[in-house]
Amino acid sequence: MTQSIVVVGAALLSRGRLLAARRSAPPELAGRWELPGGKVESGESAEHALVRELREELGVTAEPVGRVPGEWPLKPGYVLRVWTARLLAGAPEPLEDHDELRWLTPDEIWDVDWLDQDVAAVEAVLAEWRRVRPLPDGASS
Repeated sequence: MTQSIVVVGAALLSRGRLLAARRSAPPELAGRWELPGGKVESGESAEHALVRELREELGVTAEPVGRVPGEWPLKPGYVLRVWTARLLAGAPEPLEDHDELRWLTPDEIWDVDWLDQDVAAVEAVLAEWRRVRPLPDGASS
C-alpha cells in the first residue's frame, strides 16, 4: 500500500481570529479560500514543513502549537493534516499561490468560500478552538 503525501495546513490564530488565504493558483482552485500550508518534503517533519511553508507563502515566522485531530483526503494520494500555529514574527502577506489574506473571527469563518477539501478541516479547527479557548495575545493565565 502506498503512503499518502502529507499536506500540512496551518490554523494560524491571533487575537481570537483565524487566518484564511485565497488561492491564486492553480486555476481550478483560484478564488477559493484555504488554510495556508503545503506539502511535507522527503525527510522533513510535518512541523518543520509547516514553519517552512508559512515563511515561504506568507513571509512570517510561526510555531506549531498542536495537531488538530483528524486528517482529510485531498486529491488522490494526498492527505491534509492541520496544526494550530502561533505567529512569532512578521505580518502575513500573500507571497506565493495566494492573492488575499483575511483574519476571520469565529462568527466570520463561513463568510469566505472555502475549498471543498478544507471545509471539514476548518470545522475541526473550530471545534478545537472552542475546546481550548486560547487566551488573547498578551493575556496571562
